[in-house]
Amino acid sequence: MQPSADSLHFGNYAGALLQWIEMQKTHDAVFCVVDLHAITVAQDPKTLADNTRKTAAQYIACGIDPEASTLFVQSHVRAHSELAWILNTFTSFGEASRMTQFKDKSTKQGSDNATVGLFTYPILQAADILLYDADVVPVGEDQRQHIELTRNLAERVNQRLGSTLVVPQVTIMESAAKIYDLQNPGSKMSKSGDSPQGILWLLDEPTVLAKKIKSSVTDTDNDVRFDPEQKPGISNLLSLLALSTQRTVEDVVGEFAGGGYGTLKTAVADAVVERLDPIRQRTQELLKDPGELDRILGAGAEKAEARANATLARVQHALGLLPRHR
Repeated sequence: MQPSADSLHFGNYAGALLQWIEMQKTHDAVFCVVDLHAITVAQDPKTLADNTRKTAAQYIACGIDPEASTLFVQSHVRAHSELAWILNTFTSFGEASRMTQFKDKSTKQGSDNATVGLFTYPILQAADILLYDADVVPVGEDQRQHIELTRNLAERVNQRLGSTLVVPQVTIMESAAKIYDLQNPGSKMSKSGDSPQGILWLLDEPTVLAKKIKSSVTDTDNDVRFDPEQKPGISNLLSLLALSTQRTVEDVVGEFAGGGYGTLKTAVADAVVERLDPIRQRTQELLKDPGELDRILGAGAEKAEARANATLARVQHALGLLPRHR
């Protein structure tokens, strides 16, 4: 995740982090705070550094275990930038131009304001993956095209240079819960949402979380049922409650069917606060000792660097780049 906000939100937690936490129990998992991706748009330097620590702290507070997994900051491993440059030379301009996320983001920013970094960031993303010989890449549907590019580049390198890179498999996290904006339940919860009242930040105070939930947009018929098309606001609240209490949506609907919206909103607020407040408190504990947090990230970078440098050296050798004499 990019450290482009000072807090992750419930959509990040439900859509990715919960799956990552489970996968680290069964896989040799690599987690990265992608600060180089964040600078494809202008960032305040101090804010970027602070947000990078906050993002890493939230990973840990949510359940990512730096002892069981590899957790690091992208810019701490230089091989990411070096392999990205090499992969640039294997990527056609037309291929990069077809990336739909670039089209969407450049349209919003205006083509004159979109940077070359924004244009090529899927290639950096490919390097992020290929450096670690990843077998499985768990992503949302919106990233499928980027992972297909990663696979194509790995296959192209292997065709030209021999067996050099592992071609990863795409794992679409279709079971991941989708959490929507509280004020605009037709749109996924996002840090770029139109209203700050629609976003549940993991670092929000309990009173703030409760107020946002209790003022969320619903509808007028006061019937509690799960119907994302006709009742997106209520359906979103039911999803929040189910996820926060580790129950099924059907179970939650059965409890609140026939009740009013006020009762449901109070229950959702209580459950979300109970789920998120320990994360907020643990994050604050970690941030009170930035030296220890930096030590954890430094140790993660050393683990990551050993693997990444081996892959980079393999590619460089296959390309015929002259090794530096030591």
